[in-house]
Amino acid sequence: MVMSSEARQDPLAFYLDKSDPAAWKAVGGLSVAAKNAARKAGLDDQLVELVNLRISQLNGCAYCLEIHTRHGIDAGLDSQRLGLLAAWREAEALYSETERAALDLAETVTLLPGQEDQHVSQLMSHHVLTDDQYSAVQWLAITMNVTNRISILSHHPVRRR
Repeated sequence: MVMSSEARQDPLAFYLDKSDPAAWKAVGGLSVAAKNAARKAGLDDQLVELVNLRISQLNGCAYCLEIHTRHGIDAGLDSQRLGLLAAWREAEALYSETERAALDLAETVTLLPGQEDQHVSQLMSHHVLTDDQYSAVQWLAITMNVTNRISILSHHPVRRR
């Protein structure tokens, strides 16, 4: 049976995360698992939030940028590192070698460049990161990409604080 358009929700006011609570809960569980893996691998909360913020910048997710900016501040990120994150390669002195490797790998996971560029990123970051860190950064990136897409498709609003 096809529902009339009057009985259906406006797709531009449709919250994907609320439409299937079990799926959203599973994404939340994945996010917690990825963050726990990062901590277990010795990656601090600042690095985790730098990765989350950079991916959200690349995906253009304002809602996630708002949330993870607050989380980054809570983790101790200063305004200079937050403000220059989009140009982290030019401001490399502000980011540790581990952070730069994680950011490069996270960008690769997000943008999925051609195979040659992907391999270069993987080889370079794996040279700096331990196996556990290499895995954790990729899981953080995958999870943030999923979360960004859900938030973007849900049209989550950003309100002035």
